[in-house]
Amino acid sequence: MFAFMAMVIYMGVVKLPSLTDFWRGGNLYSLPFPKKVITGKKFLRICRSLHISSMVDDAANEQRRGTSQFDRLCKIKPLYMEIREACKRNFHPGQEISIDERMVASKARIGLKQYMKNKPVRWGYKLFVLADSSNGYTWDFFVYEGKLQGNSGKGLSYESVMELVDTQLLGTGYKLFVDNFYTSPSLFSDLLQKRIWACGTIRTNRIGFPKTKQNVLTSKSPRGSIRWIRKESLLFVQWRDTRDVFMCSTLHTAHAGDTVQRRVRDPDGHWVLKDISIPPAVTEYNRFMGGVDLSDALISFYKVIHKTRKWYKTFFYHFMDIAVVNAFLLYKDIAKGKGEVPMHQKAFRETLVEELAAAAGRPAQPPTPRPAHHKPVHISGHSTAGRLRCRQCQAKTPVKCSSCDTPLCFVPNRDCYNDWHVANNL
Repeated sequence: MFAFMAMVIYMGVVKLPSLTDFWRGGNLYSLPFPKKVITGKKFLRICRSLHISSMVDDAANEQRRGTSQFDRLCKIKPLYMEIREACKRNFHPGQEISIDERMVASKARIGLKQYMKNKPVRWGYKLFVLADSSNGYTWDFFVYEGKLQGNSGKGLSYESVMELVDTQLLGTGYKLFVDNFYTSPSLFSDLLQKRIWACGTIRTNRIGFPKTKQNVLTSKSPRGSIRWIRKESLLFVQWRDTRDVFMCSTLHTAHAGDTVQRRVRDPDGHWVLKDISIPPAVTEYNRFMGGVDLSDALISFYKVIHKTRKWYKTFFYHFMDIAVVNAFLLYKDIAKGKGEVPMHQKAFRETLVEELAAAAGRPAQPPTPRPAHHKPVHISGHSTAGRLRCRQCQAKTPVKCSSCDTPLCFVPNRDCYNDWHVANNL
């Protein structure tokens, strides 16, 4: 399995159209590394027979299909729970965290698949992810099964945040950033009772959003205008940019004197740069909301996922992606703590592939060069009657090496030819 995983990560770094191309010969392919780690037949056999859960448990779960005891994630449950625990066990996030959705692309015909029109991956499996906003570390996630996870009656967005924010393990004092799918006054109030502050964009039709028209921004309000309403511990902000931005926060003030540059027209009709006011909630939201997007970007550069018809194998490859990226981020933190310059992700994956191959008992050694065909031949076509000075003893000789093109003596009482090749390991 170490050899198999080494090859799976290697295929994310070295891209080829087909799996069998990694073991092909010929002038265009002939990659030496895959042949040293695992045979092509064994790799494909593992791919076909790969299972994450026990066959006995799968058969027992299949008997419960159609009942409330049926587990839709039974085929991935052992590794699914283990990878979640490993993510939480090996890292503690910073104060700024974010929650967002992640789509894992798949064309499998299964009820778990979802459609999201505003995501780069529209069809696939939806994951709700909690990530560190500073480096993109995936601290926790869960797979959306097409139904609510809790019974609070406040909707999917509320339930997903409450499941991911585990204060018993995570602790308190965090600043959570979410988008308008999650933001609601009831969610932010309940999070504040857990001593977790929150900030996010909000939809104006949310229950609890102020409906008052007092001091409302009009169409003639200039760019940079700010309107805010404070309701107990909740701050609602309306900010005029190219369009109106609505924010809700439990940790910011309405004004802090911050400005941002925008291109606006002057009275003469020319475009000029102008400093306009910006609320602190918008500034920090733009800075810390992208934790999950950063994690998705790190995965997409060298993702290991292969085309497969089995939905549970898609999750296996995605879990490997999460593990590799999280390990890379841990390595970067350790290297910076030691004052070292960390390697980039590609070099990290290459090193990981070599170490996995070594753990499998198949160290990735560089290919041994083919020995050159050395043989003595007569020198011809030279102005000094076919003789040159020997590289070893400087005497004139009519013989040279056919491969090295080096003149060397090769006579009964002086064998400079073999002595010179032995001395130079040729």
